[in-house]
Formats: sequence, structure tokens, C-alpha cells
Amino acid sequence: MGQMKKFGFVLLVLSASVVEQIEGKGYEKPLNCGHLECAPYTLIHSHPEFEIRSYSKAMWVATPPISSINRTHSLCVRSMKKVIYIYLLFHINHPHSISNSDLFSMVRLFAYIRGNNDAAVKMNMTAPVLVNIHPRTEHLQNSTYVVHFYVPQKFQRNPPLSAEAQPVELPQHKYAAVRRFGGFMDDSNISVQLSALKKSLKGTGRDKSSASIQHSGRFLLYSAAGYNSPFEHENRVNEVMLWFD
Repeated sequence: MGQMKKFGFVLLVLSASVVEQIEGKGYEKPLNCGHLECAPYTLIHSHPEFEIRSYSKAMWVATPPISSINRTHSLCVRSMKKVIYIYLLFHINHPHSISNSDLFSMVRLFAYIRGNNDAAVKMNMTAPVLVNIHPRTEHLQNSTYVVHFYVPQKFQRNPPLSAEAQPVELPQHKYAAVRRFGGFMDDSNISVQLSALKKSLKGTGRDKSSASIQHSGRFLLYSAAGYNSPFEHENRVNEVMLWFD
């Protein structure tokens, strides 16, 4: 823990020295954030292959965990495609169009936002759809996935409650190293992009906390974020995130 705190301090010192350099830099705001409320963050450092962000703690709504125990790597990553389908529900407002029973937990979250909560209030769609990946191995086999939707600012101080979907405070870690990519997320490019992100962090000093945690047998939390409806084939924005303190 001492090494992690020291690393965080070094990062803060570095961020103070690059403020002028990153002004106006970093990834462009996703087009959908022009009409959807998006989770805010502060840009700490910009690099051609990644950026470092700091997210303030905020309320999100979480689905029950989706476990991939005893499944292959391909299958466990493919389960993240469920995010696309629940996003589809929000955009076309036809929940009965999805009949796959495996999407039950996602539909419960949709129902929560559409008014199945103790306040009987409906919420506007927000972005991104965030999937936290809790890996049990370095290559993400037998991982657990939790899908989150950002709670609109109007409900941040007192999110409605439900037995089907739970408000949670995120992030669990102070900083995120983020890599952006386009197209549709599938069972291969998420792992590819995570590997590319970790590779781009090597030699920057930001990979030390990751290495120390992996050496101890405990792996960092990863996330995948999507900003688009499945109907949007152009200008798609996806991100993979590696969280640290």
C-alpha cells in the first residue's frame, strides 16, 4: 500500500507539471455526450496511445454480477456483448424485443431506469455504459462482470432504490489509464485493447502499481465503456480502462 500511495503522489506531481501541455489535448468528447449526460472526469495526462483521468466519486446503478466461472476466455469476454443489447433497449424502448433469458439481469436494470424503483421515476439515458471486469487470472479467464449506468445529476444525491438494481458509488480507484478504440466491441478486441494499453504504459512509471499488484497475486480492476447504440455504425467510441490509486 505504501508503494501505491507513493506512486499516486508522483503522478500528482507529474500532473502539475504538464497542465499547460495537456490543455486542449486528450480524446475528443464523444458525439453522444452532446445530447446524453456523460460521467465527468478531469484529464491528468495525455499521450498519443492513452490518457490518464481522474473521476470524482459519483453514483451509478449496478446489475448483479455476471460470472464466467468454468467458461472459456472467448465465452467470458463474449458475455460483455450483453451490454450492447441492453443499450439497444434504452434506445428503441422495446424491452420485449430481447427474449434471451441470459439478459435477465440487464433487463432488470432497464426496468429500474424506466421506473421500477421505490420512487417510480424514469431516468434519462446516460453514457457511458460501464462494465467492470474483475479478473481472476491475467488473461481474464473466469472473470466476473458488473454493468453500470451513470445516475443522472438530478438523482445523484438520492438515487431511487430497488431490489433489482443497486446504486453504487464509483470509482473504486482514483485514477484510470484509458485507451480508446472504434467499431463494435467483441470477444477479441477488448482483450487486444487491454493488452495494448498495458504495453503502452510500460516504461512510463504508471505500470509499477500494476506490476506490484500482479506480483502479489491480486489483479487490478479493468473496465470497458461504450458510448453508442448498436444502430450507430459510424463514429463509435469505446474505451478500456485500467484503474489504480
